[in-house]
Amino acid sequence: MKGKLYLIPIPIAENAVHTLSAEIITHTLTIKHYVAENARTARRFLKSIHPSLVIDEIQFIEIDKHEGADTKTFKQWLKDGLTVGVMSEAGCPGVADPGADIVSIAQEMNAEVIPLTGPNSMTLALMASGLNGQSFCFNGYLPIKEPLRSQKIKALEALSKKENQTQLFIETPYRNNQLLDELIKNCSGDTRLCIALNISATDAFIKTKKINEWKQSKPTLEKAPAVFLLLA
Repeated sequence: MKGKLYLIPIPIAENAVHTLSAEIITHTLTIKHYVAENARTARRFLKSIHPSLVIDEIQFIEIDKHEGADTKTFKQWLKDGLTVGVMSEAGCPGVADPGADIVSIAQEMNAEVIPLTGPNSMTLALMASGLNGQSFCFNGYLPIKEPLRSQKIKALEALSKKENQTQLFIETPYRNNQLLDELIKNCSGDTRLCIALNISATDAFIKTKKINEWKQSKPTLEKAPAVFLLLA
């Protein structure tokens, strides 16, 4: 038997269950084995969309921040021909997410890997930015410490200008304002910057302005998931 691995997107914003596709609702009714970044929030998510679900009948492998996941058990699940789901904390698993290692194992074992459609903050931000959607690059997290952080911002801006390529990156929510300050400090005044904050929430903030315009009316960003997009 050959196991299956379903990649299950999770709402980006809290209580944004309306952004999920029908296939997510369907498959999570029957899957009994999961790999999750956080088992507690995974259980809560499943109960929110299936109140009658008996959570105690479902097995979870948690992806530890330092040790990773229990890959031995995961491999055995696939060898036994089981159907497994992998869930991130938000958005699509495997994209800027430790679930990528789980998917890699499934591919090596020749398991069937099935990505389900659902919310992805990078794609949604790019759609709403008005920046170049033909050529773009997702860079994940930028360096935290200086001077590496400023150097990286300047390098991405130079690459964006040379290639006419939108550069996307993310930050830990409590550092959103710090990153905005660094972008304003290091980028040219004519460079366009989109801030996409709390996408899909009722209070979502998605604005694209030139750096000089952000200087004149710099917002205070809340501690919420954000995507930053830059086009020089």
